[in-house]
Amino acid sequence: MPLDEYRKANLANWDERVPIHLSSDEYAVAQFVEDETHVSGVVDFDRALLGDVAGRRLLHLQCHFGMDTLSLARLGAEVTGVDFSDVAITEARRLSEQSGVPGRFIVAELYDTPKVLEEQFDIVYTGVGALNWLPDTKGWAEVIDHFLAPGGIFFMREGHPVLLSLSWRPEDDMLVVGHPYFETPEPIVDDMDHSYVGEGAIEHSRTYEWNHGLAEIVSALLDVGLRLTAFREHREVEWQGLPSMVVGDDGRWRLPDRQRNLVPLMYTLIAEKPA
Repeated sequence: MPLDEYRKANLANWDERVPIHLSSDEYAVAQFVEDETHVSGVVDFDRALLGDVAGRRLLHLQCHFGMDTLSLARLGAEVTGVDFSDVAITEARRLSEQSGVPGRFIVAELYDTPKVLEEQFDIVYTGVGALNWLPDTKGWAEVIDHFLAPGGIFFMREGHPVLLSLSWRPEDDMLVVGHPYFETPEPIVDDMDHSYVGEGAIEHSRTYEWNHGLAEIVSALLDVGLRLTAFREHREVEWQGLPSMVVGDDGRWRLPDRQRNLVPLMYTLIAEKPA
């Protein structure tokens, strides 16, 4: 289906982020190309819970320019990455060629992906700033179920909806609820002329996001017949989600010590499709 005005704006924004991210130290593209043992920090964090992916067919939804997708391929998975940005997918294919890591990459809007891709997969993987760009968890879960083979697993690590509902009030150093926790028809509007990493201005600065409560996310997956097998909450996040956060030696962001245990910042969820 055609993108609505919200996701058209998001697409224009993400198209502009691609070259900024490619040249950033945080994504370390040159290191990935030059060092055949290197995997992204995201995948390195996830691999313990994800387990052995060698020889497994893996679909990465909302894959951006494929760094995490190809990192999973480097661990032995047979990977397919999907993203709505033609700019990102072009670079993903280039990164696959430059690194010698095989991967298939397809341009598709998430909810339309079943129209352009037919097979099923052993693993569907997503997250780290993906779900918040989608308006509807019900349709999202249906896409995941469509692509999972019986006995397959769905793996996601994502920004926690509690974090996404918060604002920081600098005058008294308080965390306050400033955005909806629950899924709402109308998006959260933001204007930011830069990305979370890298140098460079973004002309299409207005974006639209949606928060989704944990019960909404889990219920959407249960409603399509998946079975929850693991759930973890984390005190670190991959980006500076609030101005008061501090970065650690591992490159991840945390609340300062005085607030460290107040709220979760990310979560990992694993679900299985019954055989």
